Amino acid sequence: MKTLIHGLLFEEIVAAVQELGAPAFRGKQLWQWLYGQRVNAWAAMKNLPADLRLKLEENFELAAVKQLEITGEEGETRKLLAGLGDGECIEEVLLASGERRTLCLSSQVGCKFACAFCASGQAGFRRNLAAGEIVGEVLLAAAIWGDRPGNVVFMGVGEPFDNYDEVLRAIHILNHGEGLAIGARRITISTCGVIPGIQRLAGEGLQIELSVSLHAPDDATRSRLMPVNHRYPLAEVLAACKVYAEQTKRLITFEYTLVRGLNDSAAQAEQLARLLAPLPARVNLIPLSPVEGFAGETSAPDVSRQFIRVLERAGLNATLRDSQGSRIKAACGQLRIRRLNA
Repeated sequence: MKTLIHGLLFEEIVAAVQELGAPAFRGKQLWQWLYGQRVNAWAAMKNLPADLRLKLEENFELAAVKQLEITGEEGETRKLLAGLGDGECIEEVLLASGERRTLCLSSQVGCKFACAFCASGQAGFRRNLAAGEIVGEVLLAAAIWGDRPGNVVFMGVGEPFDNYDEVLRAIHILNHGEGLAIGARRITISTCGVIPGIQRLAGEGLQIELSVSLHAPDDATRSRLMPVNHRYPLAEVLAACKVYAEQTKRLITFEYTLVRGLNDSAAQAEQLARLLAPLPARVNLIPLSPVEGFAGETSAPDVSRQFIRVLERAGLNATLRDSQGSRIKAACGQLRIRRLNA
């Protein structure tokens, strides 16, 4: 099988070109074609010699992902179903707000962690994405927008820390200053609480953002919603987050999906505030997006407002996020599930 060209770091691109008999500066030119011009055809790289383009085509795959389906209106939130070379498919969400463009990426085909309110793992886990496929997601979105995204969040299908090495490799490619140049502080990794990943990221020396899914202020409720809590209990996750904040001096975002009558009471808001008080934290409250197989319902608007008021009175920075995916009937994992069940 051909190597995915978009999975190579800058230095590896230069080395690969030299191995094909070309001088190092051709590697820099190739990098610019891949990320400065974002071309998707070898023939378009006009300043590369024809024999080098032929060798590149023989050895490397240029198109890692392709558009299969897109929902939503141009200029608004759009959900993209992308096909991979082996016939698998993944999802991306293109979030547009004025001039701000945020891309929500997948890191795996399916998911092992089976959170109750998420459709991502309903068809089971298939495989990890390669770094070249992750970068390919960004380039596909850039082609649709006509520009690269300003922000990237690993919050799509899959658990990023379960595919740590390929996700970090992709981040280094996206962040490279002579390529897409997406700033580290504009890249967010979201985890369901995989402690070894939190610990590894703390030692990377990167300025990327960390987001942790909590969804409950106690182990019993969290385990009901997130089976991963049996392996990584709430207290241990928060202890890892405290160490992470101390090592990186970074604020951590905590995601909390509100489910009617399950985790949305004022008492639970107070309990959450006490848990997060020792941490530099912000809280993203998320209205539940209905998912087949989960009987939970979205919290009433007045209950959601009361929950956020409790957090704010406790001094926490909290926001109630609009569920864009629910609006276009394509919340996380649902577009892929519909495709698989068709």
